[in-house]
Amino acid sequence: MAIALNPYLNFPGTTREAMTFYQSVLGGELQISTFGEFGAEGPEANGVMHSHLETEAGMTFMASDMPPGQEDAHVVGTNMSMSISGDDSEAMRRYWDGLAEGGTVQMPLERQMWGDDFGMLVDKFGVAWMVNIAGEQQA
Repeated sequence: MAIALNPYLNFPGTTREAMTFYQSVLGGELQISTFGEFGAEGPEANGVMHSHLETEAGMTFMASDMPPGQEDAHVVGTNMSMSISGDDSEAMRRYWDGLAEGGTVQMPLERQMWGDDFGMLVDKFGVAWMVNIAGEQQA
């Protein structure tokens, strides 16, 4: 049996917008289920109970809206960072540029002492990201 560890993000009512944004940047297939699909009624029926993004590059993560009344209980991105690493420089720079749009770059994507290009940012939804593009390996 395979085992996977997947990030699961929570948003204060902006999950649909956030996950659609991530799909536009990272590609892949996005599935979204609402509370209403499982019987909830009223204003929360349109809220995202569960979303799942799986990209062609093998990235998988999920997210949901915070339950009503708990939107302020959790601040997105304060205790963790999403980390993307790879050696496809063109794709990785495209991810970086997309995630940085409307966000705040904390450390520019540039060559580091270990030989990789690395940068950190917080996207427009408050999620922290680290992007590492593998440099050429020494023989």
